[in-house]
Amino acid sequence: MNYSDDFLRRVLEETKVIAMVGASTNKVRASYFVASYFNARGRRIIPVNPAIAGETLFGETVVSDLSEIDCQVDMVDIFRRSDQVPDIVDAAIAHLMPGLKSVWMQFNIVNEDAAARAEAEGLDVVMNRCTKVEYARLMREIGAVGIPSRVISSKLTRRI
Repeated sequence: MNYSDDFLRRVLEETKVIAMVGASTNKVRASYFVASYFNARGRRIIPVNPAIAGETLFGETVVSDLSEIDCQVDMVDIFRRSDQVPDIVDAAIAHLMPGLKSVWMQFNIVNEDAAARAEAEGLDVVMNRCTKVEYARLMREIGAVGIPSRVISSKLTRRI
């Protein structure tokens, strides 16, 4: 799972609309933080989560399934367990093609079979990477500070 910076940069720059599977309204969840980050950078976030369907997140109504999305989506960003990825990828292929460009699996999410199916459909696939971390790194929004500690925060740490 080595991805070139050029590949990751292209995928992220081409992405304007993100279907975020596993989106949360809980502000301490990674999916909320990532959605907020991209929303602040002008990306449209289509939140997907059956547990909170009908609620509003970043001006969009949360849908329960990818099949409920009625607009073009560039990326499906997955915040679900690896064993749930095949069904998500199948739904993405069935309901968001043509137009869908990529499938992105967040940290610790890997499913080689689903990735192969997506790639066979011509989609770019990224596994075990965070969209927010990669975007910030590649667009030079963050430097080395915070990365070695594996903590990314907008708050400065107090040094003694």
